[in-house]
Amino acid sequence: MTKDKTINKPITKPTREEAMDAVKTMIAWAGDDPTREGLLETPKRVIKAYEEFFAGYEMDPDDILNKTFEEVAGYDEMIIIKDIRLESHCEHHMVPILGKAHLAYIPNNRVVGISKLARVVDVYGKRLQTQETMTAQIAESINRVLKPKGVAVVVDAGHQCMTTRGIHKTNATTITSQMLGVFRSDYRTRSEFMNLINS
Repeated sequence: MTKDKTINKPITKPTREEAMDAVKTMIAWAGDDPTREGLLETPKRVIKAYEEFFAGYEMDPDDILNKTFEEVAGYDEMIIIKDIRLESHCEHHMVPILGKAHLAYIPNNRVVGISKLARVVDVYGKRLQTQETMTAQIAESINRVLKPKGVAVVVDAGHQCMTTRGIHKTNATTITSQMLGVFRSDYRTRSEFMNLINS
């Protein structure tokens, strides 16, 4: 179970059976028959899918980032990971947010495996989220654990609450950013990061 303090856990988590009953209720509310042959296994499938969609509630970003390496031969330049696939769900409508994240940090005596940084994106993505909160959480988590000279995170994503319903703006994406340390205080460092992720 996660120790992540950014989660407001329910006092009592519903059972699997209660969750499947809720899916049956939603099917009936939508106007279909949950006992129809094609829908009999749907509650079980939905719950299994939700376990994957919202796996971030069971992961702790601090645990992921805690294994670091100090033997870096004095490397102290920017480390960037571009185009990290991002899959999340809007906390207002529970529909997908799909896009990509770019992140960078400047190490301060230690580095972390690059796959760990991509996993931190998953930790916060696989929760009910707003993009703004998720962007800040990713940056602050890396900053808190690695204590680097700076962290930069940019998220570019499409929100299906806007593309498949409501105003139906299918080509619109939302870009959010969080800059900490030297990325915030030094415009040259920030500009270098932005140029590299856009190149």
